[in-house]
Amino acid sequence: MIHGILPEEVLEQSENQISLKVKISAQSDYFDGHFPQFKLLPAVAQIDLMAHYAAKYFGLPLSTPKIKRFKFSDKILPDTTVIFKITFDSEKNHVTFEVTDAADGKFYSSGAYNL
Repeated sequence: MIHGILPEEVLEQSENQISLKVKISAQSDYFDGHFPQFKLLPAVAQIDLMAHYAAKYFGLPLSTPKIKRFKFSDKILPDTTVIFKITFDSEKNHVTFEVTDAADGKFYSSGAYNL
């Protein structure tokens, strides 16, 4: 368990891509002090989770030295279950990711970084 986030469920996995179902628990310390009256999952937490899962499933370093892009379309609120889709291009040392709602597919965010 990372930062109070419940263990992920692997939905699909291949050599260079993984899809994970993750519940973002309201008890996660990611929400501590971040808009106390209207809690939401901060961008830095989303990047931290992506780096954690990329390290766990692809053996990549935990650091994300150069974020090429990060796009937000909606807020991730406490107790939301999301799908993290992570793709690793080993030839380019490039990671892309997107976060969608597990229930209705609503798009939350996407991004890419180079190692």
